[in-house]
Amino acid sequence: QAQLAESGGGSVEAGGSLTLSCAPSGRTYSSNCMGWFRQAPGKEREGVARIYGGGRTTYYADSVKGRFTISQDNANNSVYLQMNRLRPEDTAMYYCAAGWTSSVGLCYSGEIDFGYWGQGTQVTVSS
Repeated sequence: QAQLAESGGGSVEAGGSLTLSCAPSGRTYSSNCMGWFRQAPGKEREGVARIYGGGRTTYYADSVKGRFTISQDNANNSVYLQMNRLRPEDTAMYYCAAGWTSSVGLCYSGEIDFGYWGQGTQVTVSS
């Protein structure tokens, strides 16, 4: 079964940086919309960033805009999340997801069925 594997989480102080990575694990699959989501204890899952078509279009939640950068390596279907100027409120479990859509708009809005998910990587930011 195709899955995704995240890595790069950890504990940092506020203002620090981390880079999350997500790569396919297991059977290969096709996707053109990949995203990062996060969920903090007691809160709903939040879409953080998405990338479509190998990088032609990106989306960022307002809370991370200007601090996080999503990128993709098309050769190995991997996606990355560079996180700078981290804040305590960024503390959460971060998940990557992948899916397929013919609509850049649906990927941008997140209204697609992300059929593949990772197990998550924890990011903790201390003040």
